[in-house]
Amino acid sequence: MNAPVLRTEHRQQQALSPRLQQAVRLLQLSSLDFAQEVMDALGRNPFLEADESEDAPATPDAEGAPLAADALTSVTVPEATEAPDYGSSDSAMERDAERDSWQADGSSGNRKREDGELSLMDTMAVQHSLAEHLHGQLNLLPLSLRDMALAKAIVESLDDDGYLRVPLEELAQVCELDPEATLEEMQIALKRVQSLEPAGVAARSVQECLLLQLPAIECSHQRALAQAVISEKLDALAAKDVNSLSRFLSRPVEEVEAVCARIRRLDPRPGWRYGAANIQYLTPDVIVRKVRGQWVATLNPAIVPKVRLNRVYAELFQRHRNGMHAELAAHLQEARWTVRNVEQRFSTIVSVAQAIVNRQRHFLEYGAMAMKPLGLREIADEVGLHESTVSRVTNNKYMATPLGVFELKYFFSRAMATAGGGTCSATAIRGLIKDMIEAERPEAPLSDAEIARQLARQGLVVARRTVTKYRQTLRIEAVERRRKHV
Repeated sequence: MNAPVLRTEHRQQQALSPRLQQAVRLLQLSSLDFAQEVMDALGRNPFLEADESEDAPATPDAEGAPLAADALTSVTVPEATEAPDYGSSDSAMERDAERDSWQADGSSGNRKREDGELSLMDTMAVQHSLAEHLHGQLNLLPLSLRDMALAKAIVESLDDDGYLRVPLEELAQVCELDPEATLEEMQIALKRVQSLEPAGVAARSVQECLLLQLPAIECSHQRALAQAVISEKLDALAAKDVNSLSRFLSRPVEEVEAVCARIRRLDPRPGWRYGAANIQYLTPDVIVRKVRGQWVATLNPAIVPKVRLNRVYAELFQRHRNGMHAELAAHLQEARWTVRNVEQRFSTIVSVAQAIVNRQRHFLEYGAMAMKPLGLREIADEVGLHESTVSRVTNNKYMATPLGVFELKYFFSRAMATAGGGTCSATAIRGLIKDMIEAERPEAPLSDAEIARQLARQGLVVARRTVTKYRQTLRIEAVERRRKHV
């Protein structure tokens, strides 16, 4: 029987310090998340304060003065030559009146100025939701309390697209009426809501939504053909299979094309017309400009959190520091780490962005087809970082160029061999495919196989399935859906 044996081994293992772990975590955050992280630290840490100085990062001037890509300098905003006179009592009273008018509660009705006209805020359009729009129409109908309750229950169950996704049986139980609403009453209430504007609201499917909008087609013959297409051949309509629809309707191809075009003018999402649009904007981290013939990447000052170490509190703590203030010592250490991480994060982003710009300057000059193959290792070797760090820097970071705003990862692509022994980036091939499709004839679009053959004639060996993947990445439809009958 073997006896247990104790053995000691020496093993070397890399461990990240808490400061390094925090720096790595903050580096991979987007600008919005990073700013929120800094603001949270500013709220809970007494040693951090908002930097309210008037200094701002310098940008290239009109004459094209050179800028450092890895540093931010500060400039002082010159004072106005003639300052307005704010010292008089009349101007002070005007400012107070203007401030009171802006701070006034808009819910108390329209406030008129002294000349009797409405203010600018009173003339702005108010966004109404779909439910508010439908409730306003229901209030004008002579309905009983029971019918009104059922109709409003349906309105409140609509989604953002204007569709009713909840079965009528479940809605009848939710209403909690006495006696309980029957299925027939719910169907009547549904018809009432479907008769409201916008047309197609409260539909339970795309087919029903389009059928509810058919009265908008003035021509009775075209309306009948559209009803047949929507009721029986909606899949063929989505696939743009005009030949199949022509055989089904026994009508000429030109007439079927006109019917399909009229159907596509209907709104499959009537609820989108109401409510504020949820538009998400991107704020670039880096701005690229051409300065004296050279492309220079500079940090966008709008994304830099204005935070600094409160030196007064820090010096007071250092003078009166003792063992009883361990929590304050941790706060001071965290504040110093936060300030250093802000500086290190943005200097790293600018360094990586400038290295990318140096490698991809032909893209900035000539477009996507001039993109060169680029890997993380090339940028990592140039800026002296690890590949994983470069990957974190390029994640959710955006660069504003004269050609548009791109994610930093957009500039990286693998090398693809050409027939001449050279290499070409996948981004350049995607740009070439896009140009080919844009130049094709509508009645004879290019298939993926034909695009692959044309690329081969230009010395680019690309498989047909790779062309299909790139076309789908560009959000371009297949050849049959691009074909138009003349």
